[in-house]
Amino acid sequence: MAAQSSQQKITFMREGGHILAQIRDQLAVYAQVGMSFAEIESEAQRLIKASGAKPSFSTVPGYHWATCIMKNDGLCHGIPNDTLIEDGDVVTVDVGLIYGGYHLDTTTTFIVGTVASEKKRFLELGQKALNKAIGKVYAGQSVYNVSLAMEKVLVENDLGIVYQLTGHGVGEQLHMDPAIPCIAQKGDKKVFLHEGQTIAVEVMYTAGEPDLKVDRDGWTYRTVDGSLSGMFEETVLVTKNGFEILTK
Repeated sequence: MAAQSSQQKITFMREGGHILAQIRDQLAVYAQVGMSFAEIESEAQRLIKASGAKPSFSTVPGYHWATCIMKNDGLCHGIPNDTLIEDGDVVTVDVGLIYGGYHLDTTTTFIVGTVASEKKRFLELGQKALNKAIGKVYAGQSVYNVSLAMEKVLVENDLGIVYQLTGHGVGEQLHMDPAIPCIAQKGDKKVFLHEGQTIAVEVMYTAGEPDLKVDRDGWTYRTVDGSLSGMFEETVLVTKNGFEILTK
């Protein structure tokens, strides 16, 4: 029965991940100069409902939205309010859904309007760091080595590594064990991934210092020094010999 339940979970999360990946990518195209965060949220709600899924983030106590949306120095947990997107803004959209009773979570950061080369490079390095981390995932691997792969790319390119927030297990709940930091922690050498586990691997990083502060809204994390920030996240299935990106 447990094996059947495990297979059912993977089936639902594969389907849900495919839906969520499409929604994430559609929102990145939908976002335009002059548009408000609230308009993107409205489109996300429409797309999630049309897919037969439910928003995940609104299951968090006190949070009432389907997305977290930020720009430039805003890293995460941003309320989708009436903030407008301006030309050249670096926008981050974090979106999650529940499908078949299971949570999935993904984030992308992109430039709206004029693309400056240094901003493009900044985002390419974040994606590279995430790819390196996911590439280390397999049953029996330690969380330490997943974090270390991410950390190495960021350190080599003099980028700030966020230490106040982490990736996480995801599935039956939105936030589960294990925590997956962006910086390798010695204690995580003894925390191992197992086959069938589903995790949200995310890179959170900055162009300047990595220290974050919370806005007066009580949710939005921003860089203390006002530097650019970025975030990339995928929901990943741990397999016997590797991984499967469910939100690809």
